[in-house]
Amino acid sequence: MSHPAFFDAIPPLAVHDPLAGFLGASDDGRIEYRYLDVVKLAGHSCPTVAAAYGLTCRALAALYPDSLPERGAIRVEFRDRQDAGVTGVVAAVVSMLTGAAGDGGFKGLAGRFARRGRLSFGADLPLAMRFTRLDDGRRVDAQAYPERVPAPPALSGLLADCLDGSASAETRALFGQLWQDRVRRLLVEHGADDAVFVVRPA
Repeated sequence: MSHPAFFDAIPPLAVHDPLAGFLGASDDGRIEYRYLDVVKLAGHSCPTVAAAYGLTCRALAALYPDSLPERGAIRVEFRDRQDAGVTGVVAAVVSMLTGAAGDGGFKGLAGRFARRGRLSFGADLPLAMRFTRLDDGRRVDAQAYPERVPAPPALSGLLADCLDGSASAETRALFGQLWQDRVRRLLVEHGADDAVFVVRPA
């Protein structure tokens, strides 16, 4: 798959998934996710998908400062309903990276490796999400503010032209470049920006 070069400059997320090790998908249970993986999941790259990736990486780093995050051993709660705004898109990315799943998730094997019931919505939270370690109860609240990395002024006009079919091939290419440049700035230039990615103890 061809993709913008900056995708490869975005730090990957390494996790330990004991189910992957148990079933032989990974000898040591280590799985590495890259931004390109969540782009493939979503089918596109946008500030929402980028913010979901960046925020999850930051939240897991806060929960597991000295070890790999344990995929499948994390509960994630959302303040909004699943069908509200872009919550469902964000949840899909978060579920992929953490292993947390809703009612349709994996039931487990002989009481181990369950993922079901660890993704929920409509919680009373101060920020958009709460990540909780199931082994020791540590938790963090988290919220991304991608709007703090504004789009170029020309982007809205280009988008309108592309949507109504009046844009030339050159205009469509320019729109795509500017759209992805905002994603680049969000994850490469502001990936460690505490004003964009807020993570704090719950």
